[in-house]
Amino acid sequence: MSELTAYNKFFKAVIKTINSAKYEAYKSLNKYHIGQNFELGKLIVKNQEINNWGKSIVETLSQDINKTVDGAKGYSPQNLWRMRQFYLEYKDKTDLLEIAFTIPWGQNLLIMHKIKDSNEKMYYLKATDKLGWSRSVLLNQIKAGAYKHHLVNPKLSNFYKALPVHLSEQANEAMKSEYNLDFLGITKPILERELENRLVENIRDLLLELGYGFTFIGNQYRLKLNQKEYFIDLLFYHRFLKCLIAIELKTVEFEPEFAGKMNFYLELLDEQEKQQDDNPSIGIILCPTKDNIEVEYSLRSSSKPIGVSEYKLTHKLPSKLKGKVPTAKELKRMLTMAIVNTGFRDKNED
Repeated sequence: MSELTAYNKFFKAVIKTINSAKYEAYKSLNKYHIGQNFELGKLIVKNQEINNWGKSIVETLSQDINKTVDGAKGYSPQNLWRMRQFYLEYKDKTDLLEIAFTIPWGQNLLIMHKIKDSNEKMYYLKATDKLGWSRSVLLNQIKAGAYKHHLVNPKLSNFYKALPVHLSEQANEAMKSEYNLDFLGITKPILERELENRLVENIRDLLLELGYGFTFIGNQYRLKLNQKEYFIDLLFYHRFLKCLIAIELKTVEFEPEFAGKMNFYLELLDEQEKQQDDNPSIGIILCPTKDNIEVEYSLRSSSKPIGVSEYKLTHKLPSKLKGKVPTAKELKRMLTMAIVNTGFRDKNED
């Protein structure tokens, strides 16, 4: 091992330790903050009951806290009422409270105000914790009905077979059954390359939708075998899974050959790009629609970890387009006609 290689490995370990410590410190501080708010809510409720105090006590309390505690923030009457509600919401639900301690106060308030069902609450609490959803992303997920879609459209992958148990569970948590690409504002059929370009142009929104831990490497990422070149639509590195994640975009419903192609790409990635301390590369195929049974059978023979998810381009699709996603054969016929009419053939078409 050369001195430069040894130093790069050493430096990578140092940065990993620093980032890990910062993340753990943040989690610890957040847990303290949520715990404090829960205890303040408890004190307000108990003392109102014991002393028969009304609503005015919260206004008085807010004023006195701000007079007494230097640099006090977040103790407005409105926020103190929220702390009271937070206590009442979770005092008898220890399983929910345990997860609530792991996410920021703003996200907790959003879930508390928007979601009533306990199972649905647990879903959004866990997803926010595992995927690092910001308040705006969480709100979009709630509006998009992520929980309801989760119930009717389970995640489909072969992670349990292709990865060690602990890693397969983490990979499953990092993948969604459906991705909301509504931020692209697309309301008409679109070709794969155009969809890819639009996603790259809106990479910040895409990273927020994918979830916490994804780092963008590039699009049309080139791999080579003998004299042939292959291109991965989108390539990411996941900071917590410690692996490369290849995403292939499809504008037609899922076809079994998509899994075979992804398996081949992952073989090349692991051979050519995977570092010694990385986990096996993971593939995600994004389609507008899929047949779950067909996906399940297609992934059985794949040796590499692959997941298949749907995406929605808009929740306001014109009625004339609903139910009219083209099949692979239909799209191929459409493209062939376009090529004949224009005399043009994309050199990257495969």
